[in-house]
Amino acid sequence: MRSLHIAATGMLAQQTNVEVTSNNLANMSTTGYKRRRAEFQDLIYQNLRRVGSQSSDSGSLLPSGAQVGLGVRTAAIYRINEQGNLQQTENRFDLAIRGNGFFQITLPSGEVGYTRDGTFALSAEGTLVTAEGYLVQPGITIPAAARDVTINTSGEVLARLDGQVAPQNVGQLRTAIFANEGGLEAVGDNLYLATPASGQPQAAAPGQPGHGTVMQGFIETSNVNTVQEITALITAQRAYEMNSRVITASDEMLSTLTRLK
Repeated sequence: MRSLHIAATGMLAQQTNVEVTSNNLANMSTTGYKRRRAEFQDLIYQNLRRVGSQSSDSGSLLPSGAQVGLGVRTAAIYRINEQGNLQQTENRFDLAIRGNGFFQITLPSGEVGYTRDGTFALSAEGTLVTAEGYLVQPGITIPAAARDVTINTSGEVLARLDGQVAPQNVGQLRTAIFANEGGLEAVGDNLYLATPASGQPQAAAPGQPGHGTVMQGFIETSNVNTVQEITALITAQRAYEMNSRVITASDEMLSTLTRLK
């Protein structure tokens, strides 16, 4: 009885749907988080009567045939890369990107990670680092004697020192963009790695063509819409229940057959 297997694939698909939705809700307060959406595809079909085949010796053809679907499978889990809201923090080392682009981070392994999470701070040496202590490229060190630090929209880091009228430029942030942001691999800690699907990073100063601008004293919040996620959760739960009822009905039909004498 195919319906048992078909309904089982439907339950597995809706379980994945719930898992994706629950992860979105769990990260509704995560800085720079981009919500996910599960996409599904139907499985192969079994031809009971192939469409277009001859139905008689006179050459008449079947106009539709008879195909039975064999269920559903998870095709992909997409990342929705729309801009999150910008929340003002008044912290001078909190940075947000308004538009396209990622901050570039040097990971302990030596690889380059990419993030939209701009909650930065200074290390003991005065170098700009992430919340995990990873170096923000290209490695900007703030002088210990700096009275104030300004980071403009193009990523220039300007430190104001005692005895100097004009602020001193101590570095230039660069952001990276990708041909396919959805191809980036999420590795946790709000970090992504480049993959063959994402293409090579194209690094440039913020504000250059295709690159967003930097806003100091702001962070980008998660782009999760709570109402949409709750609605999706209820829909997935109902679909899961309906597939379970198909299994119950199929089991009852099999029980009827076993009672026949």
